[in-house]
Formats: sequence, C-alpha cells, structure tokens
Amino acid sequence: MIWIAVDAMGGDFAPRHVVDGALAAARHLDLGVALVGPRAALEAELRRHAAVDPARLRIIESTDVIAMEESPAAALRHKPGASIRVAAEAVARGEASALFSAGHTGATVMAAYSAFGMLPGVDRPALAATIPTRARPAILLDVGASVECRPQHLLQFAIMGSMYARVLFGVESARVGLLSIGEEATKGNELTREAHRLLKTAPLSFIGNIEARDVYTGAADVIVCDGFTGNVALKISEGLVALLTDELSSTIMMRVGTLLARRALRRFKKRVDYSEYGGAPLLGVAGVAVVGHGRSSAKAVRNGIAMAYRFVSDRFIGRVEQEIASATAHAPR
Repeated sequence: MIWIAVDAMGGDFAPRHVVDGALAAARHLDLGVALVGPRAALEAELRRHAAVDPARLRIIESTDVIAMEESPAAALRHKPGASIRVAAEAVARGEASALFSAGHTGATVMAAYSAFGMLPGVDRPALAATIPTRARPAILLDVGASVECRPQHLLQFAIMGSMYARVLFGVESARVGLLSIGEEATKGNELTREAHRLLKTAPLSFIGNIEARDVYTGAADVIVCDGFTGNVALKISEGLVALLTDELSSTIMMRVGTLLARRALRRFKKRVDYSEYGGAPLLGVAGVAVVGHGRSSAKAVRNGIAMAYRFVSDRFIGRVEQEIASATAHAPR
C-alpha cells in the first residue's frame, strides 16, 4: 500500500479539515495516511468519525507547528519537532512514499529539500500550479519555491512542467511558453532573454514568449517564470477570481435566478476552484511533495493527497529524472 505522510497541523483549518480530507482519501483510494501532529489533538479529531480503518491510518507524533509569520529557516532550525519537518523526514526514511502539507509554503519547500535532496541535473525546486484556460488546464511554474532564478533554472522548470502535463492531463507534447513583457525574443530582462535562447534549442515544444494577458487563453500548456513573478501572478489571479465569483453570484441570484444561470455559475466556480486539484507539486526534489493552499478545505486536502498518490503510482520522479538527463545532453554549451 502507498502511504502518504500528511502534515496534519498545516493550514488555516488544521487539524480538523486536514484529518477529514485525509480520511476521505483513505476511504476512496488504495492508500494509507500517516497523520503527523500531536497525538492527543489528532485522536480528538478522529473520534468525530464513526468508522476509521486502522489498517489505513497511522499517527506520527510531533510537538511543534510552524506559524505562517515565522521565518522558515529559523523555525526549522529551532523546532526539530515541527510537524512539517517530521512528516518530510518520515518520507525520507521510507515510512511513507509522499508528503502533503497545506502549511507554511516556505517551510514545506525547505523541509522537503532538506529531507529529499534534489534530482540529478536540477538546481532549484519549482511549485507548479494548475490554472484554468479557455481550452484545458495549464501549468504555471514556478509560483513561489525559487524567487531568484538563472536561465538554466527556467529550462529545468519547462522540462519538469512538460512531464507534469503528461502525467496530469495526458498532453504528450506540451506547448511551453516563457512569461515575459512582450512576445519578441528581445523583450524582457536578462533572465528571460537568456532563458528564451536556452528554451529555443531544447527538445521541447517551445512557442516563445507569452504576455500575462495570454496566460489564461490556452496558448500554452506550460508557462515558466521565476518564483517571484509566478507568485505575484497567481495571487492576483486568486483575488480576481474571488471578486468575479462574488459579483457573478450576487448578479445571477438577485437579477436572474434561473436554474440555467445557477448551473453556469457552478461550472465557473468549479473551473477556478483550487480545491479541485488540491495543491501544487514541488518539482525538482528527489521525492513527491504536494503543497496545498493555506485555506484548504477537506475536499482540497483529499484531492491534494490524491495528487501525491498519483505521482507515486506513475513513478513521476524517475520519469522526470530521465527527461532532465535527456535535455541536459542536448542543451547548448
């Protein structure tokens, strides 16, 4: 059985929503969940559930939690019993096959990096977010793991994102776009101009630069950028989605109110709802780690754990390692 180590104390609604989502995943998928956190708190949450299969559930004791406002490096150094650190170390020891956390993103990235190390040929990790487009969902990376990047890092992100698109959406030849301020190869800063040169000669379906206005058009299946740019783009998108959802809800329900309109609104919400995917995989580390949204519901946790399970089942890490090795062999010197 595949076991997923779950940081039960990570997220705004932990441990309740995390425990609920983890148990839902264990019921519906062929996996076990190792909940990491204070035993007393987790057992109290488990008592709310009538039937818990002991063959699919473990508790791994931890004593500390890293708060969102803490410095991840300092917190991990001074809190060896933090739930995210204990969960990552459990995966590194082979007690679980993958990690899921909806807690402090920086701490999760650092804990996974420290516990797993990096894949050969990969210098920096990248968080890959799934975003809606007019055609089919696309992958945006990095959205926050590596704020300062070099051109070769963006090439590595593109390779890993292309493999992710194959695993998640079955896209055999993902169209890769480089997020910049203009479509021309000469536009952008030194990072994007040099990254464009590398991507153009790599064994990828590189379509060139794309501007921010084209991110959601479906022009590209994989969109690469540094973590600072990607995180800003993602947070702006989340804010816009929240505004549109509120406006559409009030307009449709107050002025229209028809069954057809309500169905259209539900479809829109589902397309833009991050809980449908559950989280963003941390690509590049030598282990499976999925980072959930800080406001993850039980549904989001369940789907994030399902994503981690799928990555393990599809042997994603080994496949990425092969792709990186192939691209490195063809990379320009």
